[in-house]
Amino acid sequence: MQLSVEQLLSDDEYWQQLCERLQTVSSLCAVVLTARQMGLWLARAIVQQQLHERAVASTEWSTCLVCHTRLVSKGFIERQMLMLVGQVVRKRRVGRCPHRCLGSQQIPFDEVLGIQAHQQTSTELMRLGRLLAVFLPFELASQVLLQLIGVAVSDDTIWNWVQDAGQRAMKYLQLQLQQFADGKLPKAESLDAMLLTMPLIIAADGVTVPFRRQPKSPKGKVLWQEVKIALLTRLGRHQTKTRETITRLHQRRLVAVLGDIDDLKLRLQLEALRQGITTAPQVVWISDGARGFWRLYRECFAPTGAVGILDFYHAVQHLWQAASAYHNGKESPDTSAVVCRDASSLASRLWQRHHQRTGLVEQVSKY
Repeated sequence: MQLSVEQLLSDDEYWQQLCERLQTVSSLCAVVLTARQMGLWLARAIVQQQLHERAVASTEWSTCLVCHTRLVSKGFIERQMLMLVGQVVRKRRVGRCPHRCLGSQQIPFDEVLGIQAHQQTSTELMRLGRLLAVFLPFELASQVLLQLIGVAVSDDTIWNWVQDAGQRAMKYLQLQLQQFADGKLPKAESLDAMLLTMPLIIAADGVTVPFRRQPKSPKGKVLWQEVKIALLTRLGRHQTKTRETITRLHQRRLVAVLGDIDDLKLRLQLEALRQGITTAPQVVWISDGARGFWRLYRECFAPTGAVGILDFYHAVQHLWQAASAYHNGKESPDTSAVVCRDASSLASRLWQRHHQRTGLVEQVSKY
């Protein structure tokens, strides 16, 4: 027997209101929006039903950490949590030491679900908010979140989600860096067979980024600081519909730090090991002419057999500066002629030298 939409949640008053609205709206847009709202409401009912069934299952109580007495149940205590499907109300058993020892309260079902103490928002909702905040201002991310799933969250809340995730990520990074410094190598990322056959490209540069002069305040002039960045990627070939072979980057990973070359060094080594530098068929380092980056190359990557390539565009830029200095800083036809002539000669020498050594310069240069 097939149930009607109304019979799915026959005792839910709001569900019945949505069913009536679905029957009365006329435009396609209104039908779609109402159906989406009904889908979220039904998903919420399913989540609540699942949580209730699991919560009533028998619970095996542990012992008190203070007096080692077996915990006893205080019964079911209600809790609300804002989730991707809306506000969900649920009950779960809470245990406590019969001697009321301090800190003895336990909620086994919350531990199974991975819910932290005093957590009021579900992980998947916070993750969606943080993803929106990657490319949207916090206030706009709040509005988009409301339009997408009908959940109202303030921009300050999303900001707090981002800060919390950032702090946890930094703690995890510091732990990994300390383990790496102590000699514990990181586990390499799992790559498919095709990626394992591609060359690993490591590129590094410095970029100037605007910062607020005063934390949490827009007052004052913009403070510009240099951020050291590095990109690790696999370089592959792709054939277009017109059968033209082009280069394409895969498995892109970014390392960035507000600091000097030495601050970047350990982080880049850590990520390089994660990306399989020890098993890559070919490793290529590409950077501008900055001495710090090439020191990094000599110390960390040259001993592994990585091939160093000077970024052609930066090389031409330095040629221009040299030619301009030769002509006392004045731009003239002679300056342009010198740069064009030397750039052409440099490109030819770089091409012949590195093409003989690696066969990869053509791919890197074209990209």
